[in-house]
Amino acid sequence: MIRMIQSRSANNAKEYFSESLLRSDYYMNEQEFKGLFRGKVAELLGIKREIQKDVFHTLCENIHPIEGVPLTPLKKTNRTVGYDINFHCPKSVSVLHALSKDGHILQAFHQSVLETMNDIEQDAQTRVRKNGKDENRPADGLLYADFIHQTARPVKDDLPDPHLHCHCFVFNVTWDDIEGKFKAGQFRNIKRDMPYYQALFHKRLADNLMELGYKVRPTKAAFEIEGVPEHIIDLFSKRTNEIGQLAKDQQITDAKELDKLGGKTRAKKKKGLTIPQLRAYWIEQIKDMGFDLGLKNTVLRFADPIRGMLIKARNAVDYALDHQFERASVVPMRKLLESAIRYAIGCPRVTVSGIKNSFSKNKNIIKSHDGDGVSCSTVEIVKEELAIVKLVNQTKGRNAPAYSYPPSLLLEDEQATAIQHVLTTTDPVSIIMGRAGTGKTSLMQEAVAKFSEAGKSVLVVAPTAEASRGVLRQEGFGGAETVAKLLTDKTLQEKLTNQVLWVDEAGLLGTKDMLALLRLADARNAQLILSGDTKQHSSVTRGDALRLLDEVAGVKPVGLSTIRRQKQEQYRYAVEALSIGDAVKGYQTLATMGAIEEVDPEDTTSALVDQYISLTKRKKSVLVVSPTHHQCGVVTEAIRKTLKAKKQIRQQDKLVSQLISLNLTEAERTEKKSYQKGLMIRVNRKTDSLKAHSYGEVTQVFKDSIELTDKNGGVHLVPYEALKEAEVYRKAELPLAKGDKIRATRNGMDKEKRRINNGQELVIKSINKDGSIVAESETTKCQYFIGEEFQHIQHAYCLTSHASQGKTVDVVLVSQPTGTFTASDLKQFYVSASRGRYDLKIYTDDKEGLLDHVAVLKKRKSALELLNFKENGEAIAGLQDCEIPSNQRTHSGFIRPFCDFILAVFYYNCH
Repeated sequence: MIRMIQSRSANNAKEYFSESLLRSDYYMNEQEFKGLFRGKVAELLGIKREIQKDVFHTLCENIHPIEGVPLTPLKKTNRTVGYDINFHCPKSVSVLHALSKDGHILQAFHQSVLETMNDIEQDAQTRVRKNGKDENRPADGLLYADFIHQTARPVKDDLPDPHLHCHCFVFNVTWDDIEGKFKAGQFRNIKRDMPYYQALFHKRLADNLMELGYKVRPTKAAFEIEGVPEHIIDLFSKRTNEIGQLAKDQQITDAKELDKLGGKTRAKKKKGLTIPQLRAYWIEQIKDMGFDLGLKNTVLRFADPIRGMLIKARNAVDYALDHQFERASVVPMRKLLESAIRYAIGCPRVTVSGIKNSFSKNKNIIKSHDGDGVSCSTVEIVKEELAIVKLVNQTKGRNAPAYSYPPSLLLEDEQATAIQHVLTTTDPVSIIMGRAGTGKTSLMQEAVAKFSEAGKSVLVVAPTAEASRGVLRQEGFGGAETVAKLLTDKTLQEKLTNQVLWVDEAGLLGTKDMLALLRLADARNAQLILSGDTKQHSSVTRGDALRLLDEVAGVKPVGLSTIRRQKQEQYRYAVEALSIGDAVKGYQTLATMGAIEEVDPEDTTSALVDQYISLTKRKKSVLVVSPTHHQCGVVTEAIRKTLKAKKQIRQQDKLVSQLISLNLTEAERTEKKSYQKGLMIRVNRKTDSLKAHSYGEVTQVFKDSIELTDKNGGVHLVPYEALKEAEVYRKAELPLAKGDKIRATRNGMDKEKRRINNGQELVIKSINKDGSIVAESETTKCQYFIGEEFQHIQHAYCLTSHASQGKTVDVVLVSQPTGTFTASDLKQFYVSASRGRYDLKIYTDDKEGLLDHVAVLKKRKSALELLNFKENGEAIAGLQDCEIPSNQRTHSGFIRPFCDFILAVFYYNCH
């Protein structure tokens, strides 16, 4: 892996150099390697290669080490001194290096580091602030000092584990050739692209090791050397395990906080031991674990011929496209390259340059400058979005309205306006854009009644089972179904002929499903009404389709802006501000009304739990929300502990089998490295020996297939290609007790063939010895008999904001400590905060930091937005499907900049 850590203090950088870098490890002589200054700026400064303490300290102070003058212009006291970019080997590589008596692995590692640092140096940038400009431009080189270390920090009283790694301390200076002077660097994009550089490093290191005769085994994160057992890797991961356990105990998930935790928990260095002494200690440990290869690398080297995977560069690029574009319409180019490079780890024949060349020549990829980088989409995605725009515009004004004049209504104001619009429009597609809590359900109920009076039946659907079969059916829409059910059920589709299709929570639709619904409505001459809110969470799959219809296709929505859910005036004002994107005003209003409580970082849950117990005791409906699954687990554990103490749930837990989805993409499901022994697979399509919807445990992983063992002990060999539509789960055990609240995590059936909907919440009445559960719905009082084979359940005390969308309760409690900030943004905050009728309480250990994160709106671009596409209703009506010609691309593979007019002419005339 690679980590990039910012250094903001000259004194701290000097101390770090003296204590951690210069004295490269904890021991003596042969283990120490002298660091060297490297990079183009080192040459321009004329400094010696070998690192000297006084030169390093002078550079930390931003002073030219030879001329003694300021190196770069100083404009602030807290300037960034530099960045420690540290490269870490996979553990099996470190183990083999520690046991070897020469430096062949070290040389391969260092070569991989230097080549990757060269890539980073070529991406150096500097800020341009002259003549009214505010931009970044390429700069000429960097200056860094590299230090090789061979051991990890010791854990408590143990001696350190082998851990080959390299620190490259990059100073905050580069050369601006245009201005002819040294200037501070702009490292933001280098930080952003660190996963890409990490993939380059792993690929090069794997290739170099295979060239030496080792066989590598690709893993999810990187690779390991084939032949080094997992238990040996675990044996020498004491420091990693220590930090992981501390992070778990302290509920830390943020990457920056994990970096800090590593520094805070460093043990003191042990003096006086040499590498041979350490090697003898490591060998003894290995022997105790039963692993004895004669302790020579040659046993693992040349065990069989170097071969690697039989793939080509285009296979790696195709994998990257399939993987990344399953959940996004626009992807940064380097994210695509990262996926392609990772896919080729273990195949030295496929080089990085070969992948880049194949990527550049791929005619399906569309590239465009996007801010400080280049982003990509595909011809297929552009055509998909164009088809949506075209279909909507071609059918405008086609339908006969349900009413030729606006009928009288019970509802008033904007709700009445929205109802009258859908009843009298001649357009087959309508959008009702309603903020959270604006009364969309009441509107639907009266509109459906009016359609019925006009002789029109309305089929109501929603993207999720909980929203359709749960919430909508409870609110009076008895036949409500999922979008997925509609798109596969011919009988339902036939019922739509000349009728009305209403999609609730339409903001959760991806472009693929939206296009399918538009085509279905067109084929059945049905009116399509889409109600939702683009400010809330969008589809997990590719494309924010409702926003595409609104902002690109020009379907003018009918807006509902008056919020009715929040009964308390200040609370309502806050939610209104959040709904229009004014995070600062909304946050400050919530703070003024006392809704944001700062808690002790060491105890982020007690205040929330006390409030939860108090509210439930008063029979208030309560929803507890947090941005991350991890924090949901922390809150759940605290709530259950208190409920047990108050005897509201039984004290004694029973461990029940649970399946947790790995949420793999289709591309990942066809890849060997995604599988390991013990995973559970749900096969959704019939294979040669397995029925559709059956389960099997992974018992062996082979080159082209996996071995699954079913519940009866039957063994089945399933090729990876047959797993495209499978679901992959890891096994866990869920502690449950009588009185617990649980939630289904996928659709299924109980023993009595009653449907269990994904997201449905139940209360446990009893748990049988065989692991089966009797549970009851709090709303319908219907009882379910859940067999041990249905393992898709979890506690329901705290939900993520995604899972909470669509719910309405009396009071919302939000747990949002610093560990959740990486998953916090404006959409998440808006959804979480807007669920309550009467009150809201947010618990955080950093009020200012929380505002910084929730003020950011993370918005996914459509492919047409990437291309600055502007629709024109008349021209689009005649548009035919077209290929994007290769002459869009320059010789470097980038799209040429187009003005809106040129783009429009190009698309409208390409037929």
